[in-house]
Order: sequence, then C-alpha cells, then structure tokens
Amino acid sequence: MKAIIIAYYEAMDDEVMDLLEKNGVMNYTKWTKVLGKGSGGGAHMLTNVWPKGNNVLLCVVEDEVAAPLLEKLGEIRKKNRSEGLKAFQLPVEAVL
Repeated sequence: MKAIIIAYYEAMDDEVMDLLEKNGVMNYTKWTKVLGKGSGGGAHMLTNVWPKGNNVLLCVVEDEVAAPLLEKLGEIRKKNRSEGLKAFQLPVEAVL
C-alpha cells in the first residue's frame, strides 16, 4: 500500500476531488485552510497580502492505484503550474 499526500491551492479542490472519485479513492483525510509557500504557486498564507490558502489530502491506496493517480495529479500540476500542487508517495507498512 502507498500513502499519497497532496497539497494544493484550495481553488483546485473540485478538480482534485473529482480525480480521486474517478480513481476509486473514497477514503481520505483532508485538511483545509493550510498555510504554505512553494516555488510553483507562491505564498498561500490566508492574509491580506497573500490571501490564498491550501488544502492537504492524505489517502492510502493499493499499489496499483498509486501510479496512475500520481500520473493524473502530475497532469493537473502541469495544467495549473501557477496555482500550486504537490503530491508525495510514501510506503505504508501497516494499517490498523
């Protein structure tokens, strides 16, 4: 199993959630109004100067789901380069 962590500009939420649903990912944990700064999307600090915010999703998926999901997230990232999206894959050793 793999853990996929996705950090993205909050305005991209519908697109990211649609992608998860289309790939059969129904279980996840989402954090909203997360602060962050990246080279692609700039600062998202929920302030008057940097009013944008981020969302972060954590989902644990079977190995065969992880690679296609990351590929499609990469396509969204390329299309929305100025807004910001990062995805990370980590191995999952146990699920309780």
